[in-house]
Amino acid sequence: MLAYLKREKVLVISLVLALLSMCFVPPDAGYASYVDVRVLALLFALMLLVRGLQNMGMFNWLIAKAFVRIKHLRRLAQMLILMCFFTSMIITNDVSLVTFVPFCLTALTLCGQQRWAVLIVVLQTIAANLGSMATPIGNPQNLYLFSTFSMDLGSFFATVLPTAALSLVLLMLATLAIPAEPVRMHLTQDTWNLSKVELGTYIALFCVNLLVVFRVLHWLPALVATVAGVLLLRRAKLLAQVDYALLLTFVGFFVFVGNMGRIEAVNTWISSMLTGNEVVLSALFSQVLSNVPTAILLGGFTDNLRGLLLGVNIGGLGTLIASMASLISYKLYASQPGAEKGKYMLTFTAYNVAGFVLLLGVSLLCGWA
Repeated sequence: MLAYLKREKVLVISLVLALLSMCFVPPDAGYASYVDVRVLALLFALMLLVRGLQNMGMFNWLIAKAFVRIKHLRRLAQMLILMCFFTSMIITNDVSLVTFVPFCLTALTLCGQQRWAVLIVVLQTIAANLGSMATPIGNPQNLYLFSTFSMDLGSFFATVLPTAALSLVLLMLATLAIPAEPVRMHLTQDTWNLSKVELGTYIALFCVNLLVVFRVLHWLPALVATVAGVLLLRRAKLLAQVDYALLLTFVGFFVFVGNMGRIEAVNTWISSMLTGNEVVLSALFSQVLSNVPTAILLGGFTDNLRGLLLGVNIGGLGTLIASMASLISYKLYASQPGAEKGKYMLTFTAYNVAGFVLLLGVSLLCGWA
């Protein structure tokens, strides 16, 4: 048990914060509203499906088809990063990372370039967090602010697109740190074992869960269908491969943030500090509370929705908990054999802090909010 807790440091932090917050807000009926069951169900289902696709060799097959013509490492990295940047605009940053971080790790293993996994996964994470800001459905905080406060599309895009465009340029510049050395995929036919029935089932269930992302379908029937589909395929072992520690980590942070929002002294302090400082404070609050809860918490204290929107999106950079999506990619990387967790945290922090300072400074100077 002790070894498990040492390995799951982020989980321990989330649970400690949740327990400490309970000292100020004792458990009551209000706790039921803290946990976003939809998000947890969606993450569970997607992790289950991605693991199934990975086990049957789907990623190997896609890599063989899509990347066989890529001749050097930098181009491979750029493609992997751009996948996260652009797909996150439609399928959200969480789903993009759940899908493409394992894809990235598989590709790097097949071409013998695992030593670059840390940097490329970090850049994928940044790409998903920043690319997702470009649309109202790209991430939960955008969807919340856009729908709850009835923002018009013109105002929304005027706020986020300049930062998203600058982010794309900076990401491509960051890939210059990766050498343009030749790569070759070491693939043989026996690296995959595609079953049309299994593949079709996984893809159909993936589409069902995308309907949950777009709020076309409720999460419960999608979850039931996903689990039932996996069991019908006789792949019950996939249930044991889901990262339950990650799901519990989310629960811990949900409780902590929910309790913070109910402390009157905290709310009073927020009201007095926020006016005129929406961009900076929402970005800074995100470093501790995560950007989605920050958007929900601060949304009731300001009329400057453009400032809040920009702040929480830039605030997704910085600490590991600034965006819950960052936790996902960290956990996916850390679960790999030989993962260099210390190196990952140093690289993640260096690139995220640099991006945070640069984007926040430019947005304030240019008055994009």
